[in-house]
Amino acid sequence: MRLSPPPERVDTMHRQIAGKLTSPVTKWIVAAFALFVFFPMAFLGSKLTDVQNNEASSWLPSSAESTKALDRLAPFQDQNDIPTIVVYHRDGGLTQDDLAAIQGQLPDISAMDGVVGEAKGPLVSDDGQVAQTVVTYNFGKNGWNDLPDTADELRRIAAIDGVDVNIAGQGGQAADSAEAFAGIDGTLLFATLGVVIIILLFTYRSPILWIVPILSAVCALEISQGLVYLLAKYADLTVNGQSQGILTVLVIGAGTDYALLLVARYREELRRHEDRHEAMAYALHRAAPAIIASASTVAVGMLCLTLAEMNSTAGLGPVLAIGVGVTLLVMLTVLPAWLVIFGRWLFWPKRPAFGSPEPTASGLWSKVGRSIAPRPRVVWVTTAVILLIACLGVFKLDTGGLSSTDQYTKTFESVKGQRLLEQHGMVDTSSPIMIVANADQAQAVADAVRSVDGAGEPNTDIPPQDGTALVTVPVSGDVADQAAFDVVKEIRTAVHAVPGADAQVGGTSALYLDIQEASHRDNWVIIPVVLLVVMLILMLLLRAVLSPVLLILTVILSFGAALGISTLIFRGIYSHLFTEGDGFLHTDASFPLFVFTFLVALGIDYNIFLMTRVREETQTRGTRQGSLVALRATGGVITSAGLVLAATFAVLGSLPLVFLSELGTAVAFGVILDTIIVRSVLVTAINLDLGGKIWWPSALDRKPPVEPPAEPAAEAESEPARV
Repeated sequence: MRLSPPPERVDTMHRQIAGKLTSPVTKWIVAAFALFVFFPMAFLGSKLTDVQNNEASSWLPSSAESTKALDRLAPFQDQNDIPTIVVYHRDGGLTQDDLAAIQGQLPDISAMDGVVGEAKGPLVSDDGQVAQTVVTYNFGKNGWNDLPDTADELRRIAAIDGVDVNIAGQGGQAADSAEAFAGIDGTLLFATLGVVIIILLFTYRSPILWIVPILSAVCALEISQGLVYLLAKYADLTVNGQSQGILTVLVIGAGTDYALLLVARYREELRRHEDRHEAMAYALHRAAPAIIASASTVAVGMLCLTLAEMNSTAGLGPVLAIGVGVTLLVMLTVLPAWLVIFGRWLFWPKRPAFGSPEPTASGLWSKVGRSIAPRPRVVWVTTAVILLIACLGVFKLDTGGLSSTDQYTKTFESVKGQRLLEQHGMVDTSSPIMIVANADQAQAVADAVRSVDGAGEPNTDIPPQDGTALVTVPVSGDVADQAAFDVVKEIRTAVHAVPGADAQVGGTSALYLDIQEASHRDNWVIIPVVLLVVMLILMLLLRAVLSPVLLILTVILSFGAALGISTLIFRGIYSHLFTEGDGFLHTDASFPLFVFTFLVALGIDYNIFLMTRVREETQTRGTRQGSLVALRATGGVITSAGLVLAATFAVLGSLPLVFLSELGTAVAFGVILDTIIVRSVLVTAINLDLGGKIWWPSALDRKPPVEPPAEPAAEAESEPARV
């Protein structure tokens, strides 16, 4: 008695379901529903920047010491206070008239909207060339949004003929950060779409066909941003400019990848079926499993980020998972509906007519497969050794974090102000180390701080509040560099040893230190989890153990090589082309995790595209011949998809942020390496060498191996996308 339908019936059932989505009637319903959802969600998505939270303090977990200190600091300062420094500089030295003018500006600055207390200054450097005035603003929870306009007004008030004026401190950094993220909404989107359109034009060689995939990707992006906006506003999802930028490139890139795979299969079926609705039913039936598996893997990989201690990283996971999920739904419903609505003429000038010949085994990837087939072991061993050598560049990678002056690819005003303070022996008075302790032990805490080398003179003049005292320690140099972190660590050790003090160390430097330590912890926890989850998904998809393990090893090798070569690029090419200094000598502590997550999750896409086709062909041809057929059938699609995804991530470099420039470069290079070398050469060579053993312990492994012919037969198969 049969307990489940035979494979033939299951195949027919799946095809019928796929056909219902694109039937002559349903296609119009799907298209209309997409428009009905698109417009309101696009409106909500346009307000996403209103709910962003780019404050560093919001990125940390409640367990961090600097976060705990914030609660005890409440009686002394408002968490929404934004200390801001006006830095004045004249090369020959500030004159008495300059100092008088600065003094005369204080009432106007104090009268500005949002000012807390009064502006204080000027404090002049020993050489007389630099002076600073400090003012604190408070615009509420999302007050950083008001900083760009406030900085402009402050700059107008502080203007003095012949004197350079720079807005620095937390307020200056917030204003510059807002300017740096200003391209997220429009410039980044249009730049991403521009490079994708160019690649699709070369891929499809049609002036029309690219429009439908692009419109589908934009539809997915707007719906995703609308959903993220609702969750950020009403479900306390952490969203910042960084996550919004990555969401844009991921949805456009992944959506175009899925479109490339579906369109390639649809074009193949149009040559086999006269009715385009029937052709799409077959195309969806064949392509959907790979697309669903791919999107599911990416989404699950992104959700692993929720295990992070960093709220910004943990919040990025759901944001990107939502984007991928929406993209999957759009590409399996809206895109097929639009394709069948417009018909074969979309492929003009080379329309796939019914019964027309299918390209055979004469393409580039067929030649690559034939060149690998005679000596596959030599090919994969040589390729693996070269990639291992490339991994050595990782030892040059410095994940100690980015200082305030290393945050941007160009010199913003806050960076200039910070450097002037450092060069002229002045401290950033807006961002001291802040120690909260029991009031009866305040003097003992201050004495402990004095024993720390490099620490400034502690200030104990602030009146205690509710039994709690505040001791501030000025920071000499950059508040976000390693020297400041070392001082914070030593101060924590010293004050924690004071009996009965219950001391906690906060402030900007402590905040950045805790971010760095949380990021390092996340690297060690999340990377193994992502590997394990992705491998389990591959095992379920391929119904094997050995091939998923081998694929994961190739992904790790690809990641290491991409990271190693990217590090050398940061120190070499970028020092001459993209920055105003010596290149990118440092990276954010979370950089390896982000690169790994994207390369593994996205690299698995191409594994799935290739290996699902290998498994399909193995059913009738055997593993070795099936691997050659799968390579020539999917090689062009995978290459095109890789170029699209690489180009979209490379666009992140258009933003003047070092972290996103580094991330975009590493992911773009890694995707190219993955699609052209790892997927197409290394994996294919391993398949040809091991043959049916890669399917162990499934039934496929027990089938007799089938040796590939000297010249693969010209058989009807999927047409590779042209690049």
